[in-house]
Amino acid sequence: MPETDILILGGRETQALLAGRERDIIEAVRDAYVTHGRGESSLPHSTFLRFPDNPDNRIIALPAYLGGDFGVAGLKWIASFPGNLERGMERASAVLVLNSTETGRPEAILEASLISAKRTAASAALAAQTLHSGPVERAALVGCGLINFEIARFLRTAFPSLKGFVIYDIKEARASEFAARCAREFGPVEVETVADAGRALASAGLISLATTALSPNIRDLSACPAGATILHVSLRDLTPETILSSDNVVDDVDHVCRAQTSVHLAEQLTGARGFIRCTLADILDGRAAARGGDGRAVVFSPFGLGVLDLAVGKLVYEEGRRGGVGTTLGAFLPGG
Repeated sequence: MPETDILILGGRETQALLAGRERDIIEAVRDAYVTHGRGESSLPHSTFLRFPDNPDNRIIALPAYLGGDFGVAGLKWIASFPGNLERGMERASAVLVLNSTETGRPEAILEASLISAKRTAASAALAAQTLHSGPVERAALVGCGLINFEIARFLRTAFPSLKGFVIYDIKEARASEFAARCAREFGPVEVETVADAGRALASAGLISLATTALSPNIRDLSACPAGATILHVSLRDLTPETILSSDNVVDDVDHVCRAQTSVHLAEQLTGARGFIRCTLADILDGRAAARGGDGRAVVFSPFGLGVLDLAVGKLVYEEGRRGGVGTTLGAFLPGG
């Protein structure tokens, strides 16, 4: 493809290129974490564009460079508008720009809400595989949106023993639709809907929190089974006191301690970050143990790193080029 051309991959094309690739995506995310953990990346802080008249909405820019075997740079520009759910639309929409690390020129523009959802789910599934001890027959999902649905999909790949889910959402209709979608896409699978988050927490040792909460609402994890693993994907459900009482693993310490996440609030409360035991990359690369050894619930709080979007985006881009998928805009850049 000439250097002045650019490849466009839309939502349907991206979805088709990622379909059935859960194991490949988990492996790409694993390699991205390890590469980042070894310092072979550049990851500026995300920039949050907020709206003074509507604090629920935001658009986030995530620039990144991922070295190692990846050799890719780019930017994810992702909007989160929770009110879209009431309009029958997805909460998030996004684009991903991939740039050449040799010339700096943009090479591709990809629909990225699907990439973002799948890299988030792959990250959660990888963390669950890494942190959780013992077999998993069912998992609890708090929040019945796209992210937890993708997490359910990836957990089924990560844990072949998984037979079903216990689900909770503050809106009963959303939980019902979630259960119906599980039946449509996963086939025979047990899905139990419960009436409150506490019952969900008590129902399984592996729990995923993926809500749109803007402030903490879960004050303790005492209802959880012993040795529970909490995938704190939405980052703001747990009170800082709950974080401080847990065994904490994050994706990146500097990144997660900002933007009023639960981990950030815990840092503000204590004035230090010592309650964070390690990063997931530390465990994957053998620098730390999977669990703290004191029997506490382990909480994985992933801020969501742009390097993961690059890793999965590169997979999509390369598959698209090999298969002749997408639309090539000739002479998109000047000089062609």
